[in-house]
Amino acid sequence: MVQNEISQNSMRVARNTMFLWFRMFVLLFIGLFTSRIILKALGIEDIGVYNAVGGVVTLFSLFTNSIAEAIGRFMTYSLGKGSLDNLKKVFSTSLAIQLFMTIVLLVFIETVGLWFLYNKMDIPDGRMGAAFWVLQCSLATMAIQLFSVPFNALIIAHEKMGAYAYISILEGLLKLTIALLLFVAPGDKLIGYAVLMMVAAILVRITYTLYCRKHFPESHTGLRLHKDLLKEMGGFAGWSFFGSSALVVNTQGINLLSNVFFGVVVNAARGYATQIEGMIKPFVRGFITAINPQITKSYAKGDTDYAFELVEKGSRLVLLMLLTISIPLIFEMPVLINLWLGQVPEHLVIFARLLLILNLAFCLQPLQTLQQATGKVKRYFVTVGIISYLTLPVTWILFHFGAPAYVAYLVYIVVELLAAAAKLSIIKDQVGFPVGRFLLTSIVRPLAIGILAALATWAAWQYMDEGWLRLIVTVLLSTSVMAAGTWFFASTEGERAFIIRELKRFFVFLHS
Repeated sequence: MVQNEISQNSMRVARNTMFLWFRMFVLLFIGLFTSRIILKALGIEDIGVYNAVGGVVTLFSLFTNSIAEAIGRFMTYSLGKGSLDNLKKVFSTSLAIQLFMTIVLLVFIETVGLWFLYNKMDIPDGRMGAAFWVLQCSLATMAIQLFSVPFNALIIAHEKMGAYAYISILEGLLKLTIALLLFVAPGDKLIGYAVLMMVAAILVRITYTLYCRKHFPESHTGLRLHKDLLKEMGGFAGWSFFGSSALVVNTQGINLLSNVFFGVVVNAARGYATQIEGMIKPFVRGFITAINPQITKSYAKGDTDYAFELVEKGSRLVLLMLLTISIPLIFEMPVLINLWLGQVPEHLVIFARLLLILNLAFCLQPLQTLQQATGKVKRYFVTVGIISYLTLPVTWILFHFGAPAYVAYLVYIVVELLAAAAKLSIIKDQVGFPVGRFLLTSIVRPLAIGILAALATWAAWQYMDEGWLRLIVTVLLSTSVMAAGTWFFASTEGERAFIIRELKRFFVFLHS
């Protein structure tokens, strides 16, 4: 790949990342405000019911996640190859597949899901009727979101992140409106919340469809099943299902286990911990979403060296960003939760801290994108899946013998480390990925900088009284150490030159 094309791709990634970061900041502000309003409107018990029952739908929809990954991969790969005809076939086949998946999901939830709700779940007295309607509305919402997958994937494959960001902001504003309406809504507020969330999903689905119909000719193709493509996508999705479904099992499955062993209070705490994670991940998910299409397209063109470079750069920057955000949050978690919710729910502090540590594994996401780009996913997903599925049975055994609720996160962390080792071994063997260089530049150096920043932050946190001053000091200190360490020890000369050049352009723009 010529240098000018690399520069254009870098600018496209940077521009798309800016769009997605703008989206993230707006959604973060909306999410913080919305969560506090919903807590006051529903109460901790009803929030626990919503998280636990909604988890049933998410658990049984795990088989749909793999086909969603396959759709995104095949669309991006077709664009990388420059094949518009194949892209049309992928889109039309995707619509047909999603219809089938929706029917399967409806059958599962209306049979097994209802049985589990009425016979196994710990629902507070008098709330089973509301729980039933939450299940139905969550099911309808999930079905609507399934049909949005091909349209979302089309926008991301074309790297139109501005549109993706604006539609996501619309979704956030709808959720804020829903939270405010809860205070004036008549009847059962939990049922009202579930119904309004379903309505919001319908409006977002319509918006995605209208945008794609206007800008992408391939989206005008109707439902049509291409058997050759179905076989190829089905094989990819089948192995992807075995590996990637472990994520849903390890989150929603343990959420259900926690309900059985500890009740809805722990479910509420887990739900809020997941929301905290959801506020952090967008800081890095925007960058990953922007860089993933470039990884797939580069591999499709045969430029493996550039694909490897993107994976190393992506993982390194993601880990550095996660460490920068997570270190002050881990130390000041009780203060921040109290500012956010006005109270500190039981179990939430330890859950949130462990989840932030677990969240560091997200830095390997570009590695999985490269693996999916190769199409050689059987060995990868089977191996990683077998390891990852250990989390649920090990957690169940420990809960059975009296382990506290937070042990689930400790088990998850250990299993993720084992899975990471397997991922690196497989991708090195299959495509010659430079694992040694990757570990040094993308993992070891960022972690060393993170440890140094954590020690400096701990010193301030240990010897200062709790309050606004300590919060400001810990944030500034950890961020400064991470920034200095990143600049001098974890950035390449080209990256430093790029940052200096863009800063100069920015200041010239300000003075013009």
